[in-house]
Amino acid sequence: MRNKIQLLIALTFFTNCYSQIYVKDNTSIIAKNTVVYSRGNIELNGLSSNFYLRNEAQFVQGTNGNSTNKGVGKLSVFQEGTSDNYDYNYWCSPIGNASGTTGNEDFGITMLNSPTTNIISTPVNITGSYNGSATPLTIASYWIWKFLSSLTYSQWFQSAANTNIVSGQGFTMKGTSGTDFTNVGEVAVNNPGGAQRYDFRGKPNDGNITVNVATNNFTLTGNPYPSALHVNAFLLDPTNSDCTGIAYYWEHDKTVNSHVLLAYRGGYGTYSPVGILPTDYGVYVPATFNSYNIDGTLNTTGATSGLSIERKYAPIGQGFMVRGKASGAPVSVTLKNAHRTFYKESNIYSEFEKNGINQSGNNNGVPHIRLNAIINNEFTRQMALILVPQATDAVDRGIDAKSPSDGSLTNDAYFFLDNDKYIIEGVSFDINKRIPLGIKAGNSLFKFSILEVVNFDANQDVFIYDAADSSYHNLKIADYEVTLSSGVYNSRFELTFKDDALSISSNVKDNFIIVQNNSNQLLSISNPNLLELKSVQLFDISGKLILNKEKLETNTNYEFATNALSEAVYVVKITTVNNEALSQKIIVERTK
Repeated sequence: MRNKIQLLIALTFFTNCYSQIYVKDNTSIIAKNTVVYSRGNIELNGLSSNFYLRNEAQFVQGTNGNSTNKGVGKLSVFQEGTSDNYDYNYWCSPIGNASGTTGNEDFGITMLNSPTTNIISTPVNITGSYNGSATPLTIASYWIWKFLSSLTYSQWFQSAANTNIVSGQGFTMKGTSGTDFTNVGEVAVNNPGGAQRYDFRGKPNDGNITVNVATNNFTLTGNPYPSALHVNAFLLDPTNSDCTGIAYYWEHDKTVNSHVLLAYRGGYGTYSPVGILPTDYGVYVPATFNSYNIDGTLNTTGATSGLSIERKYAPIGQGFMVRGKASGAPVSVTLKNAHRTFYKESNIYSEFEKNGINQSGNNNGVPHIRLNAIINNEFTRQMALILVPQATDAVDRGIDAKSPSDGSLTNDAYFFLDNDKYIIEGVSFDINKRIPLGIKAGNSLFKFSILEVVNFDANQDVFIYDAADSSYHNLKIADYEVTLSSGVYNSRFELTFKDDALSISSNVKDNFIIVQNNSNQLLSISNPNLLELKSVQLFDISGKLILNKEKLETNTNYEFATNALSEAVYVVKITTVNNEALSQKIIVERTK
């Protein structure tokens, strides 16, 4: 066959490109610190045909369509997990079973190995107990789970030690305790403590890999190739419009050492790719650690992980969640060779889940503002406002990211977009823009602050607007604190770039007369100059929206019944079509 390469001796590559690769029995390829590229397939012909990727070497293929890789030989690639035997990593295998069958095959943890030298490894031990160990390398099979979507649901399925993880399916695996100081020629030893090295050995995955998704449900997938994955290209591929274009990464509080569900603290970080240009490095919002009830439901929101991890390129083995968008018949997304690239994990924009490393100093090219909502001086919900010209005020795929929380949290903060909760929102900057902020509170103190401003005008003011008293609070000057009674506040707070109260003309108050007539139980608003109104709103003293009237006809007088209101102090807010606002307190009483 023309251009088919037969490699008869062990080789160390600098950079190589082949139409096809053929490795006969008793023959090995060793690639170190480089990329090997094949336009076609690879055939590892015999049981002793081996292809070793070492020191961040990667294997990239350029075929279209489904994989035609074949052979009973094996590709070997190292990857380091960052969890101990109590914590999960999310994985996606770069290899599957190596048999005479052509194409990608299923994976199972029995295909993992423990390196003893640069090319020699021993199969891992499998235990039925809950604890893994580093020496000898032992994996607790109980913690091997998949999270799959069907038409109407997403669900965890235990894989354990079975070979039933289809290419492109992600899986969970807890790490190991102890250490293994074996040096196999990589940057670090096998396990210096909490960072276990695994040797994935099998047939390399290749070509189109399809993963089912379901509307508004998660699916666990990841990078299924022995090379880096350009996550932005995968998420924003026009043919993958069945997903929202957002990736969610599991983070675990590594200070909690327990298998008991009640003690778990973990959550999902959220990655918005924004675009696929060289400057589009995306924006990552770290997880807010959640604790869990014994039945698996969320208990409360916990402290933010503090991590700001670069996610543009997924390293070999990295797993993550995607959320389905389309409705109707079963839908899917497809990972392709076109999404593969050679990008080393040691570079700044590709990181496997890290163990307590904060990378917030890597300010990338996407302009954005990071906003923290600190709850009861104990928990933090972080949000990001992306400021790019291509963003609209509607939901933009690959930019706006729904909150990974399902609404069961007692306390939470979010951007209120499209009647839903988002923790990343993108807008095109406009000094007059107002971005609704939502809060779910349980008699709690919320403190809003700006964590950082990235590649945006550092002198631009940013305000929290509180409709309860029509006040503006400049977050560039000081944090804003507010105590809220139990309830959901989706109409009270906004993020703005200017204080509209300063621009209201001095005679606005003279244009309206607001009177609470307790004898007739009516709120009366006089508008003698026939100004056009945008809305009339009524809030209780805690800021909860009680009445919201919009699209009002222009009249000289408006009346609203207050007989259903409890005796209390309320705030009336009138907003004109010119965004001039007037707020006034009223007292509702029952006449004797």
